[in-house]
Amino acid sequence: MARTRDLWPVREDYRLLPKTWRKDLLAGVTVGIVALPLALGFGVSSGLTAEQGLITAIVAGFLAAVFGGSNVQVSGPTGAMVVVLVPIVASYGAGAIAAVTLLAGLMVMVTGLLRLGKVVSIIPWPVIEGFTLGIACIIFMQQVPLIASADPAAPGVLSSNALIAAAQSLAMADLAHLAWALGAVAIVAASMLIAPRIHPSIPGSLIGIALVAVLAALLPTPLATIGAIPASLPAPSVPAIDPALLGVLLPAAGTVAALAAIESLLSARVAGSMSDTGAFDPDRELVGQGIASVGAALFGGMPATGAIARTSVSLRAGARTRAASIVHALVLLAVVYVAAGPVGMIPLAALAGVLFMTAIRMVRLATVRSILTSTRSDAWIFTITALVTVSFDLIIAVLIGVALAAVVALRGAARTTGVSLEPIRVAHHSELDASITAIRFQGPLFFVSAERVLETVMEVGSVSVVILRLSRLERVDATGAQVLAQIVRALERRGITVLIKGVQDSHSSLFRRVGVLAALRHHKHLFVDFDSALEHARSHVERERVEDPV
Repeated sequence: MARTRDLWPVREDYRLLPKTWRKDLLAGVTVGIVALPLALGFGVSSGLTAEQGLITAIVAGFLAAVFGGSNVQVSGPTGAMVVVLVPIVASYGAGAIAAVTLLAGLMVMVTGLLRLGKVVSIIPWPVIEGFTLGIACIIFMQQVPLIASADPAAPGVLSSNALIAAAQSLAMADLAHLAWALGAVAIVAASMLIAPRIHPSIPGSLIGIALVAVLAALLPTPLATIGAIPASLPAPSVPAIDPALLGVLLPAAGTVAALAAIESLLSARVAGSMSDTGAFDPDRELVGQGIASVGAALFGGMPATGAIARTSVSLRAGARTRAASIVHALVLLAVVYVAAGPVGMIPLAALAGVLFMTAIRMVRLATVRSILTSTRSDAWIFTITALVTVSFDLIIAVLIGVALAAVVALRGAARTTGVSLEPIRVAHHSELDASITAIRFQGPLFFVSAERVLETVMEVGSVSVVILRLSRLERVDATGAQVLAQIVRALERRGITVLIKGVQDSHSSLFRRVGVLAALRHHKHLFVDFDSALEHARSHVERERVEDPV
């Protein structure tokens, strides 16, 4: 515990609260109102219940605010997590989610305790935006089954692929229900577009949902509603985990944990850049998010992550400390105890309308245009990540995107490796210099560029001495050092004497261990400056001519 003391809450977390409590209170109420329809909608879209989404927003939102590493992060169910949960629910049933949530929360917590926060957060920008676009497309498609039929459990709703689910549900759509549902979506979308223009603090999504709920109560519509919601939180209990299913659920939990870690750290990093509210601790953030998911599992909820949309709303409303996120959770808790009845009357189509608009707003055309017009490689990374996200799996998409970015980066670094064959050009030229070639190395020498370097050096012509100039060599890995040793041995086998000039102190131990220096014909063939190496090379050429005058 002493070694992890900095990963736990401290009084310093609230040092600004005496000055900022009014702003934090207002921000917490504002984001709580905004989070209500999203929590309900993401619960339903996951194949679970609106109640589970609301419980997650309350419990996980509170715990992440207290234990997390960001002063302003707002956590709860998110669209990205919905994308991962839908196939899990389809494969293992809704009953498995609590166990998956518990396991994933423990994994995320351990990741933070092992201080891996900075490792998890290293993801290139095109990859981030690529899977964001993919997530937005999937969230949009996941709402189609909810508006196509009055039965939210109709075939196709829980298909593991959102595109297939949307196509199947449209093919079997109840046209009467679809017409009413599209009307509800239009009302919610119009409210979300118009309300902010009247005043930024007006919750357009909540107004749209209220209008649709009132109309559904007054008119005989076929729209399905959320249904009864308990007027209190359930008692906490440890989810039952079937030992026979543990091996099957662990990979699913690993996927959820990876997404929770990635999304939470990205959200916290973006939040830190939006406002001067203090730096965030990535390791503590993972510990906090792990505790949040474990807490949500104990109350029957779903996995939670940091939510950039809600965090942005909180910041724009004036949030300065984690008290705003705590208030947000308390506002949602008050809804459960005070307004469970009215919330249960909300049509599912209204929630679909909120999530349709959420998906659309996730796509920033200016950002997409910037990436597509930046470099060809970044445009391909962005496009492939988005397509894989929609077609296969979010985590696979991230891994592929990062792998592609790594390959591009390595290729770029390899191109900075320079190797050139140079004839001797000095002020005091000697006829002996025609039998001497200098080979200059510069930049890094590692496994990506090693083969190209070897091929270039082997093109050296018929000379007596080669001087390897290494003073401008930068980073060298084991493969690069082994190639240097291979070059020395290959040239010596051709009867060419190799001299090495300018070995840096940082490279000498590696060269000694790998055998670069041992490959030299004589230990005196190692030089500090070029003039000394050239003088020795000339004496060597002259000695060869004396011994073999022909």
